[in-house]
Amino acid sequence: MIMDCAVYRHGHRTEGPEDLSDALAEARAAGGFVWIGLYEPSEREFDLVTDEFGLHPLAVEDALKAHQRPKLEVYDDSLFMVLKPVVYEPDSDTVSAGEVMVFVGDSFVVTVRHGEGSPLAAVRRRLEEEPEMLDKGPTAVLYAIADATVDHYLEVATELQTDLDELEAQVFQPETGTSRNTASRIYTFKRQVLEFRRATGPLTVPLTRLAGTGPLGGAVPFVHDEARPFFRDVGDHLTRVNESVEGLDRLVSDILSAHLAQMSVRQNDDMRKISAWAAMAAVPTMIAGIYGMNFDHMPELHWVASYPAVILLMAVLEVLLYRLFKRRGWL
Repeated sequence: MIMDCAVYRHGHRTEGPEDLSDALAEARAAGGFVWIGLYEPSEREFDLVTDEFGLHPLAVEDALKAHQRPKLEVYDDSLFMVLKPVVYEPDSDTVSAGEVMVFVGDSFVVTVRHGEGSPLAAVRRRLEEEPEMLDKGPTAVLYAIADATVDHYLEVATELQTDLDELEAQVFQPETGTSRNTASRIYTFKRQVLEFRRATGPLTVPLTRLAGTGPLGGAVPFVHDEARPFFRDVGDHLTRVNESVEGLDRLVSDILSAHLAQMSVRQNDDMRKISAWAAMAAVPTMIAGIYGMNFDHMPELHWVASYPAVILLMAVLEVLLYRLFKRRGWL
Protein backbone atom coordinates (compact mmCIF):
# COMPACT_ATOMS: atom_id res chain seq x y z
CA MET A 1 0.00 0.00 0.00
CA ILE A 2 1.09 3.60 -0.64
CA MET A 3 2.05 5.16 2.69
CA ASP A 4 3.05 8.60 1.39
CA CYS A 5 3.40 10.41 -1.93
CA ALA A 6 4.62 13.95 -2.40
CA VAL A 7 6.33 16.25 -4.90
CA TYR A 8 9.32 18.25 -3.64
CA ARG A 9 10.28 21.52 -5.28
CA HIS A 10 13.32 23.48 -4.12
CA GLY A 11 13.42 21.41 -0.94
CA HIS A 12 9.81 22.02 0.04
CA ARG A 13 6.94 19.55 0.02
CA THR A 14 3.94 20.21 -2.20
CA GLU A 15 0.97 17.94 -2.64
CA GLY A 16 1.05 16.92 -6.28
CA PRO A 17 -1.61 15.37 -8.52
CA GLU A 18 -2.98 11.98 -7.55
CA ASP A 19 -2.03 10.59 -10.95
CA LEU A 20 1.58 9.41 -10.77
CA SER A 21 2.43 10.31 -14.36
CA ASP A 22 1.12 13.85 -13.86
CA ALA A 23 3.07 14.15 -10.61
CA LEU A 24 6.28 12.99 -12.30
CA ALA A 25 5.77 15.39 -15.22
CA GLU A 26 5.08 18.26 -12.83
CA ALA A 27 8.18 17.46 -10.78
CA ARG A 28 10.40 17.36 -13.86
CA ALA A 29 8.98 20.59 -15.15
CA ALA A 30 9.64 22.34 -11.83
CA GLY A 31 13.09 20.82 -11.33
CA GLY A 32 11.96 18.75 -8.35
CA PHE A 33 11.23 15.08 -7.72
CA VAL A 34 8.52 12.70 -6.57
CA TRP A 35 8.96 10.53 -3.48
CA ILE A 36 6.58 7.58 -3.10
CA GLY A 37 6.66 5.37 -0.03
CA LEU A 38 5.21 1.84 -0.20
CA TYR A 39 4.74 -0.75 2.53
CA GLU A 40 4.70 -4.43 1.52
CA PRO A 41 2.85 -3.70 -1.75
CA SER A 42 1.04 -6.40 -3.66
CA GLU A 43 1.91 -7.14 -7.26
CA ARG A 44 -1.19 -5.30 -8.49
CA GLU A 45 -0.41 -2.22 -6.40
CA PHE A 46 3.17 -2.14 -7.62
CA ASP A 47 2.28 -2.53 -11.31
CA LEU A 48 1.05 1.07 -11.44
CA VAL A 49 4.32 2.41 -10.04
CA THR A 50 6.33 0.14 -12.35
CA ASP A 51 4.54 1.33 -15.48
CA GLU A 52 4.72 5.01 -14.61
CA PHE A 53 8.39 5.11 -13.62
CA GLY A 54 9.74 2.44 -15.96
CA LEU A 55 11.30 0.30 -13.23
CA HIS A 56 13.31 -2.72 -14.30
CA PRO A 57 11.35 -6.01 -13.94
CA LEU A 58 14.21 -7.79 -12.12
CA ALA A 59 14.38 -5.04 -9.50
CA VAL A 60 10.60 -5.05 -9.21
CA GLU A 61 10.65 -8.80 -8.59
CA ASP A 62 13.22 -8.34 -5.82
CA ALA A 63 11.17 -5.56 -4.25
CA LEU A 64 8.01 -7.66 -4.20
CA LYS A 65 9.52 -10.91 -2.92
CA ALA A 66 11.94 -9.29 -0.44
CA HIS A 67 14.42 -11.52 1.45
CA GLN A 68 17.30 -9.89 -0.41
CA ARG A 69 20.88 -9.22 0.64
CA PRO A 70 22.01 -5.58 0.81
CA LYS A 71 23.12 -4.65 -2.69
CA LEU A 72 23.30 -1.91 -5.32
CA GLU A 73 22.22 -2.47 -8.91
CA VAL A 74 22.34 0.00 -11.79
CA TYR A 75 19.78 -0.12 -14.61
CA ASP A 76 19.20 2.12 -17.60
CA ASP A 77 16.47 4.26 -16.06
CA SER A 78 17.01 3.84 -12.33
CA LEU A 79 19.24 2.84 -9.47
CA PHE A 80 18.13 0.04 -7.13
CA MET A 81 19.51 -0.36 -3.60
CA VAL A 82 18.57 -2.79 -0.83
CA LEU A 83 19.22 -2.08 2.86
CA LYS A 84 18.31 -4.15 5.92
CA PRO A 85 17.40 -2.09 9.00
CA VAL A 86 17.62 -4.09 12.24
CA VAL A 87 15.76 -3.94 15.53
CA TYR A 88 17.08 -5.41 18.78
CA GLU A 89 14.62 -6.44 21.47
CA PRO A 90 16.49 -6.51 24.80
CA ASP A 91 13.62 -8.28 26.59
CA SER A 92 13.81 -11.31 24.29
CA ASP A 93 17.46 -10.84 23.20
CA THR A 94 16.52 -11.12 19.54
CA VAL A 95 17.67 -9.26 16.44
CA SER A 96 15.10 -8.89 13.67
CA ALA A 97 15.85 -7.40 10.27
CA GLY A 98 13.48 -5.65 7.92
CA GLU A 99 14.14 -4.56 4.35
CA VAL A 100 14.10 -1.25 2.53
CA MET A 101 14.32 -1.11 -1.26
CA VAL A 102 15.09 2.24 -2.84
CA PHE A 103 14.56 3.08 -6.52
CA VAL A 104 16.29 6.29 -7.56
CA GLY A 105 15.76 7.95 -10.94
CA ASP A 106 16.35 11.35 -12.46
CA SER A 107 13.24 12.86 -10.85
CA PHE A 108 11.79 10.24 -8.56
CA VAL A 109 12.41 8.11 -5.48
CA VAL A 110 10.39 4.99 -4.73
CA THR A 111 10.92 3.32 -1.36
CA VAL A 112 9.51 -0.11 -0.57
CA ARG A 113 9.48 -1.29 3.04
CA HIS A 114 9.13 -4.85 4.34
CA GLY A 115 9.00 -5.73 8.02
CA GLU A 116 9.47 -3.44 11.02
CA GLY A 117 12.28 -1.21 12.15
CA SER A 118 12.38 0.97 9.05
CA PRO A 119 13.66 4.55 9.49
CA LEU A 120 11.76 5.92 6.48
CA ALA A 121 9.12 7.96 8.34
CA ALA A 122 11.74 9.61 10.54
CA VAL A 123 13.99 10.22 7.53
CA ARG A 124 11.20 11.94 5.61
CA ARG A 125 10.35 14.18 8.57
CA ARG A 126 14.00 15.10 9.10
CA LEU A 127 14.57 15.90 5.44
CA GLU A 128 11.44 18.03 5.26
CA GLU A 129 12.90 20.09 8.11
CA GLU A 130 16.12 20.59 6.11
CA PRO A 131 15.06 22.08 2.75
CA GLU A 132 18.65 22.80 1.74
CA MET A 133 19.53 19.11 1.84
CA LEU A 134 16.25 18.02 0.30
CA ASP A 135 16.90 20.43 -2.57
CA LYS A 136 19.79 18.15 -3.64
CA GLY A 137 17.20 15.79 -5.09
CA PRO A 138 16.85 12.01 -4.96
CA THR A 139 20.53 11.63 -4.01
CA ALA A 140 19.81 13.32 -0.68
CA VAL A 141 17.01 10.84 0.05
CA LEU A 142 19.25 7.87 -0.71
CA TYR A 143 22.00 9.26 1.51
CA ALA A 144 19.61 10.03 4.37
CA ILE A 145 18.13 6.51 4.32
CA ALA A 146 21.58 4.87 4.28
CA ASP A 147 22.85 7.18 7.03
CA ALA A 148 19.85 6.54 9.30
CA THR A 149 20.13 2.78 8.77
CA VAL A 150 23.84 2.63 9.58
CA ASP A 151 23.52 4.96 12.58
CA HIS A 152 20.93 2.60 14.03
CA TYR A 153 23.38 -0.25 13.47
CA LEU A 154 25.74 1.52 15.87
CA GLU A 155 23.01 1.68 18.52
CA VAL A 156 22.21 -2.01 18.11
CA ALA A 157 25.91 -2.91 18.33
CA THR A 158 26.15 -0.98 21.62
CA GLU A 159 23.10 -2.79 23.04
CA LEU A 160 24.52 -6.15 22.00
CA GLN A 161 27.84 -5.32 23.66
CA THR A 162 26.04 -4.48 26.91
CA ASP A 163 24.14 -7.78 26.89
CA LEU A 164 27.30 -9.68 26.03
CA ASP A 165 29.07 -8.15 29.04
CA GLU A 166 26.24 -9.39 31.25
CA LEU A 167 26.43 -12.85 29.66
CA GLU A 168 30.18 -12.95 30.20
CA ALA A 169 29.77 -12.08 33.87
CA GLN A 170 27.17 -14.84 34.23
CA VAL A 171 29.45 -17.44 32.63
CA PHE A 172 32.24 -16.77 35.11
CA GLN A 173 30.01 -16.89 38.17
CA PRO A 174 30.62 -20.13 40.13
CA GLU A 175 26.93 -20.62 40.90
CA THR A 176 25.48 -20.16 37.39
CA GLY A 177 28.44 -20.42 35.03
CA THR A 178 28.09 -24.15 34.41
CA SER A 179 24.32 -24.40 34.04
CA ARG A 180 22.72 -25.69 30.85
CA ASN A 181 20.69 -22.50 30.57
CA THR A 182 23.93 -20.55 30.17
CA ALA A 183 24.96 -22.62 27.16
CA SER A 184 21.55 -22.05 25.60
CA ARG A 185 21.87 -18.29 26.07
CA ILE A 186 25.33 -18.28 24.48
CA TYR A 187 24.10 -20.15 21.39
CA THR A 188 21.07 -17.86 21.12
CA PHE A 189 23.24 -14.77 21.37
CA LYS A 190 25.59 -16.11 18.70
CA ARG A 191 22.66 -16.56 16.34
CA GLN A 192 21.61 -12.95 16.91
CA VAL A 193 25.12 -11.74 16.10
CA LEU A 194 25.00 -13.81 12.91
CA GLU A 195 21.66 -12.22 11.96
CA PHE A 196 23.16 -8.79 12.57
CA ARG A 197 26.20 -9.62 10.41
CA ARG A 198 23.96 -10.65 7.52
CA ALA A 199 22.54 -7.13 7.51
CA THR A 200 25.78 -5.16 7.93
CA GLY A 201 28.44 -7.15 6.08
CA PRO A 202 27.10 -7.11 2.49
CA LEU A 203 26.33 -3.38 2.70
CA THR A 204 30.04 -2.50 2.48
CA VAL A 205 30.27 -3.02 -1.28
CA PRO A 206 27.26 -0.81 -2.20
CA LEU A 207 28.49 2.04 -0.01
CA THR A 208 31.98 1.70 -1.47
CA ARG A 209 30.54 2.12 -4.96
CA LEU A 210 28.46 5.13 -3.93
CA ALA A 211 31.49 6.70 -2.24
CA GLY A 212 33.61 6.20 -5.36
CA THR A 213 36.42 4.46 -3.47
CA GLY A 214 38.19 1.14 -3.88
CA PRO A 215 38.37 -1.05 -6.96
CA LEU A 216 34.59 -0.89 -7.41
CA GLY A 217 34.42 2.88 -7.08
CA GLY A 218 33.38 5.05 -9.95
CA ALA A 219 30.61 7.26 -11.23
CA VAL A 220 27.21 5.87 -10.30
CA PRO A 221 24.23 7.08 -12.37
CA PHE A 222 21.58 9.22 -10.66
CA VAL A 223 24.02 10.04 -7.81
CA HIS A 224 25.76 13.42 -7.75
CA ASP A 225 29.53 13.45 -7.45
CA GLU A 226 29.22 15.99 -4.64
CA ALA A 227 27.50 13.32 -2.54
CA ARG A 228 30.52 11.00 -2.52
CA PRO A 229 32.07 12.43 0.68
CA PHE A 230 28.76 11.92 2.47
CA PHE A 231 28.51 8.30 1.39
CA ARG A 232 32.15 7.89 2.39
CA ASP A 233 31.24 9.08 5.88
CA VAL A 234 28.41 6.52 6.04
CA GLY A 235 30.90 3.88 4.89
CA ASP A 236 33.24 4.82 7.74
CA HIS A 237 30.42 4.35 10.22
CA LEU A 238 29.61 0.99 8.66
CA THR A 239 33.25 -0.05 9.03
CA ARG A 240 32.99 0.67 12.75
CA VAL A 241 29.84 -1.43 12.92
CA ASN A 242 31.44 -4.36 11.09
CA GLU A 243 34.45 -4.20 13.40
CA SER A 244 32.12 -4.27 16.40
CA VAL A 245 30.22 -7.23 14.96
CA GLU A 246 33.45 -9.14 14.35
CA GLY A 247 34.55 -8.38 17.90
CA LEU A 248 31.21 -9.57 19.27
CA ASP A 249 31.41 -12.78 17.26
CA ARG A 250 34.96 -13.54 18.43
CA LEU A 251 34.14 -12.73 22.03
CA VAL A 252 30.99 -14.85 22.12
CA SER A 253 32.99 -17.74 20.62
CA ASP A 254 35.62 -17.29 23.35
CA ILE A 255 32.90 -17.21 26.00
CA LEU A 256 31.44 -20.42 24.63
CA SER A 257 34.87 -22.07 24.71
CA ALA A 258 35.39 -20.88 28.27
CA HIS A 259 31.99 -22.23 29.28
CA LEU A 260 32.72 -25.63 27.75
CA ALA A 261 36.12 -25.66 29.47
CA GLN A 262 34.42 -24.89 32.77
CA MET A 263 32.01 -27.75 32.22
CA SER A 264 34.91 -30.11 31.47
CA VAL A 265 36.81 -29.01 34.59
CA ARG A 266 33.67 -29.42 36.67
CA GLN A 267 33.16 -32.94 35.31
CA ASN A 268 36.80 -33.81 36.03
CA ASP A 269 36.41 -32.56 39.60
CA ASP A 270 33.30 -34.65 40.04
CA MET A 271 35.04 -37.73 38.66
CA ARG A 272 38.00 -37.24 41.02
CA LYS A 273 35.67 -36.93 43.99
CA ILE A 274 33.79 -40.05 42.96
CA SER A 275 37.06 -41.93 42.48
CA ALA A 276 38.33 -40.80 45.90
CA TRP A 277 35.18 -41.92 47.71
CA ALA A 278 35.25 -45.22 45.79
CA ALA A 279 38.87 -45.80 46.86
CA MET A 280 37.97 -45.08 50.49
CA ALA A 281 35.04 -47.51 50.29
CA ALA A 282 37.23 -50.21 48.72
CA VAL A 283 39.54 -50.57 51.78
CA PRO A 284 36.93 -51.70 54.36
CA THR A 285 35.21 -53.74 51.66
CA MET A 286 38.46 -55.64 51.00
CA ILE A 287 39.15 -56.29 54.68
CA ALA A 288 35.57 -57.36 55.36
CA GLY A 289 35.71 -59.59 52.29
CA ILE A 290 38.83 -61.36 53.52
CA TYR A 291 37.41 -62.05 56.96
CA GLY A 292 34.13 -63.15 55.49
CA MET A 293 35.56 -66.14 53.61
CA ASN A 294 34.86 -68.53 56.59
CA PHE A 295 38.12 -70.52 56.51
CA ASP A 296 38.97 -72.49 59.66
CA HIS A 297 42.67 -71.73 59.69
CA MET A 298 42.84 -67.93 59.63
CA PRO A 299 44.90 -65.82 62.06
CA GLU A 300 43.21 -63.94 64.86
CA LEU A 301 39.86 -65.69 64.34
CA HIS A 302 39.72 -66.80 67.98
CA TRP A 303 41.40 -63.73 69.39
CA VAL A 304 39.04 -61.72 71.58
CA ALA A 305 40.38 -58.30 70.45
CA SER A 306 40.42 -59.14 66.74
CA TYR A 307 37.09 -57.48 65.91
CA PRO A 308 37.85 -54.08 67.47
CA ALA A 309 41.37 -54.27 66.03
CA VAL A 310 40.04 -54.76 62.52
CA ILE A 311 37.54 -51.93 62.94
CA LEU A 312 40.32 -49.67 64.23
CA LEU A 313 42.51 -50.61 61.28
CA MET A 314 39.72 -49.72 58.89
CA ALA A 315 39.22 -46.35 60.59
CA VAL A 316 42.94 -45.55 60.52
CA LEU A 317 43.22 -46.40 56.82
CA GLU A 318 40.13 -44.33 56.02
CA VAL A 319 41.56 -41.32 57.86
CA LEU A 320 44.88 -41.65 56.05
CA LEU A 321 43.19 -41.90 52.65
CA TYR A 322 40.92 -38.95 53.43
CA ARG A 323 43.87 -36.74 54.41
CA LEU A 324 45.79 -37.81 51.31
CA PHE A 325 42.91 -37.02 48.91
CA LYS A 326 42.13 -33.78 50.74
CA ARG A 327 45.75 -32.62 50.44
CA ARG A 328 45.70 -33.26 46.69
CA GLY A 329 42.40 -31.44 46.22
CA TRP A 330 40.35 -34.46 45.29
CA LEU A 331 37.85 -33.92 48.09
